[in-house]
Amino acid sequence: MNDSVRPPGSGRTRRRGASLEEAILRAAVDEMLESGYAGLTMDKVATRAGTNKNAIYRRWPNRLALGIAAYRQLATAVQPPDTGDLRGDVLEMLRLANRHWSSPLGAILRELMSAAGGAQEFLTQLPEQSGDAAAAAWLTILGRAVARGEASPEALHPRVATTAVVLLRNEFVVRGAPTAPDDVLVEIVDEVYLPLVRGRGTAHHGGDS
Repeated sequence: MNDSVRPPGSGRTRRRGASLEEAILRAAVDEMLESGYAGLTMDKVATRAGTNKNAIYRRWPNRLALGIAAYRQLATAVQPPDTGDLRGDVLEMLRLANRHWSSPLGAILRELMSAAGGAQEFLTQLPEQSGDAAAAAWLTILGRAVARGEASPEALHPRVATTAVVLLRNEFVVRGAPTAPDDVLVEIVDEVYLPLVRGRGTAHHGGDS
């Protein structure tokens, strides 16, 4: 037993399993909220959690994996809006995403995405970037539009569904914008998303069965 790693006042309590993991994640969350991902270090997290770095590395192999796990503690699921029409729903979803990505929490997400680069094994762990999770709300919106007769069933494709939010994400990730003006959101919806959705099933008559 290595008592030297215990902070003063920790007594003889030795946390294991879920209890220790929770303490590490909470420490990582607090560090990122204070200093962003850039300020997250295994040393700081170990000190704050009252453990040692080996305990962290046994669970998360590197700083990015720990940062993503901590971010997942902060992220909340977004319920798809139901304004009564497709354009209104898509605009509201984009505005929600824009507000999130423009927030302090969104700044942490952008740091994590930048650090992950194109590494899909990391990106897919981010709630907003996971293919299935990201597509689910958008497919719900499109499904309602199909039921209302606003779109063809052929529009119900994950890549089609998420086109608008991918374009918005590019404003942050590729252009480095701190936030996207509302007219950019309207342009994405009116000039790209709605024409794409409405074109499915009318101009798409391939040989697929």
